[in-house]
Amino acid sequence: MSYDYDLFTIGAGSGGVRASRLASQYGAKVGIAEESRVGGTCVIRGCVPKKFFVYASEFSHAFEDSGPYGWSVGDVSFDWKTLVENKDKNIDRLNGIYITNLEKAGVELFHSRAILKDQHTVHLVGEGRDVTAEKILISAGGTPWTDESIEGHELGITSNEAFHLEELPGSIVVAGGGYIAVEFACIFAGLGVDTTLVYRGPTLLKNFDHDISEQLHKELEHKGIKLELSTIFTKIEKVDGKKHVSLTNGNKLVADQVMWAVGRRPKTVGLGLEKAGVATGHNGAIITDDHHKTSVENIYAIGDVTDRVNLTPVAIREGIAFAESHFNAKPTVMDYDFIPKAVFSQPPIGTVGMTEREARDAGHNVHIYRSDFMPMKNSLSGNPERMLMKLVVDKATDTVLGCHIIGFESPEMIQCLAIAIKHGVKKAEFDATCALHPSAAEEIVTLKVPSNESMVGKKHD
Repeated sequence: MSYDYDLFTIGAGSGGVRASRLASQYGAKVGIAEESRVGGTCVIRGCVPKKFFVYASEFSHAFEDSGPYGWSVGDVSFDWKTLVENKDKNIDRLNGIYITNLEKAGVELFHSRAILKDQHTVHLVGEGRDVTAEKILISAGGTPWTDESIEGHELGITSNEAFHLEELPGSIVVAGGGYIAVEFACIFAGLGVDTTLVYRGPTLLKNFDHDISEQLHKELEHKGIKLELSTIFTKIEKVDGKKHVSLTNGNKLVADQVMWAVGRRPKTVGLGLEKAGVATGHNGAIITDDHHKTSVENIYAIGDVTDRVNLTPVAIREGIAFAESHFNAKPTVMDYDFIPKAVFSQPPIGTVGMTEREARDAGHNVHIYRSDFMPMKNSLSGNPERMLMKLVVDKATDTVLGCHIIGFESPEMIQCLAIAIKHGVKKAEFDATCALHPSAAEEIVTLKVPSNESMVGKKHD
């Protein structure tokens, strides 16, 4: 059969754009549709604008630390509108770059919602017409989830709206305990907002190493962020312009703004998946095999829409693997082991590999190496923020199974360390590497004495 396109991609986020560009460069005729702005969640309403906000919020701490170093900062002020305007200008620039790169690669871009009509047909809503494709790639991403069972849930914003608030609230209650909740709590607190974080569990970042979570709790409290743990919202009301939040533990909170950051779900509603026969999971995630193929032979899916590993670099690498396999005759399978992760909290977190619990649960007999110290910069400033580094090492093989760091520039460190850890570096090779002094990172090669005592379950269940 003859089709309009060799490949048609639904969703122009990081993964979809990369797959489409590569496929086109390899000679395929490619079309891509995006109902919002090209660049997807990460560029438009996620990682990139969030990092700008993180940078903005860090200045307040730098001003506080500068006195003992001889600086007289004087009166400082912050203007929310300036930050938002400059953020928007940069997002516009990146959006333009993404569009230009698609055009240069020869990909035909449609600014339209796209819906599957059958196995090979996509309906472009904005244009009122259908197109056909031999292969279809779904990369529609995810969307914030809110608990609609809570009375007044609609009074809360999500990360989408947080980037475009007309004014900075004086106080905010953030619901959630994962990446987004922790990062926005730190952002708002750093910008001077009275911030409370509410989470259903006993520990934030529950899937991270327990020592990292424990240290994060301490640091957030040092930053003045109030924690309400093991509780959830029961109701949100608006009274005299304020949001009143009732909790299951009986407490009531009053704030200018309430933010939902309790997770995201695959953006699959209304995509026409059922018409094409594409199978989904309980949360609407598209089910795929290791080669990103769905239940339909010629339809594939990558990125957050699959709810596999919801990180931008993962979506990009999945897009590369798809394009290489189908349009460059290089069968490629995405490797999900040892993906480095970061939380841009204050202090930030960087981690790669197994947590202590995961290693022990997998049957490894492990040595645990820890270092908890005050960074040199803080010894003069008087800032109480500490740094914690942790290595999880297999006793029998001396292989480093995981590395977990909370503290200054830890995401930068973990990206470099991930290369060695992914390729089976031994603890002895860490020991044989000369330290770079003075630096915080030198601690990672000077950890000598292991702790055999397991802390799993002692600090948190």
